[in-house]
Amino acid sequence: MSIAFGMTSSYAIADSCEGFGPQTPRDIDSVLGENARSFSKAPQSSEMNLCNIHFHKNAEHKAKDFSVFAGPGEHGGYQCNATSSLTAAELKAPEGKVCKNVKPGDTIEVHWVHSSCDVKPGKGLGSCLNDKCANPDLRVETQVFLVVNDPNALDFNELGYDGNVVNGYHQPKHIPDNTGKPVEFLGSTTGPKYTSQQCSPLQVTWSVRPSCAKVDINSLAKWCESNEFEEDHAHGVRELVTDPKLLSPIK
Repeated sequence: MSIAFGMTSSYAIADSCEGFGPQTPRDIDSVLGENARSFSKAPQSSEMNLCNIHFHKNAEHKAKDFSVFAGPGEHGGYQCNATSSLTAAELKAPEGKVCKNVKPGDTIEVHWVHSSCDVKPGKGLGSCLNDKCANPDLRVETQVFLVVNDPNALDFNELGYDGNVVNGYHQPKHIPDNTGKPVEFLGSTTGPKYTSQQCSPLQVTWSVRPSCAKVDINSLAKWCESNEFEEDHAHGVRELVTDPKLLSPIK
């Protein structure tokens, strides 16, 4: 729910869920937050196990570089500002469906989820915990991409896992490191089943990069055909959280 697009101001929300910790997604350019519940930030992702990779159609978060409103609801969110300047070649549709619901010109937000548990990467967020570790520290490394038909754009398969272990931790092969310093804050899990009236109880440390990057749709299609996480489509989004009482201050 975004004030900028004529929706109800967060300050006027009377039915927001109460008693929950800070929620996600948010406008990462705003440091505003009044949620009093605090928890320790998770370790750096290099000191945790990658447990899941998935992505959402359109950005759940908002920033200067991805601020084009795509509408409310499960398939809303935000698009990269550069969407309107793509070339005809970049927008050329490949043969067949890509990840069931992705096309050139789409924006996606990718989440590399990390856990403090001794776990292996797998399907869903359930892979981030086990019977011996039911309350892990969680960190989500986040990058927003503009999907293009261009072999010179980033190869999504090089952002995957493929059994990569570094210093004893399961790790993604690569996460973009040239899209700005990640904005770090305390929040929750996301996804369309949560709203400002139905909050997520889980505690998550977020690292969201502030600039979009281009990714080749052909590489994304190949990843969706076979990956350790059984991911084959872009997930829906949770609407932007704007009520200061549901946001942590960004320090």
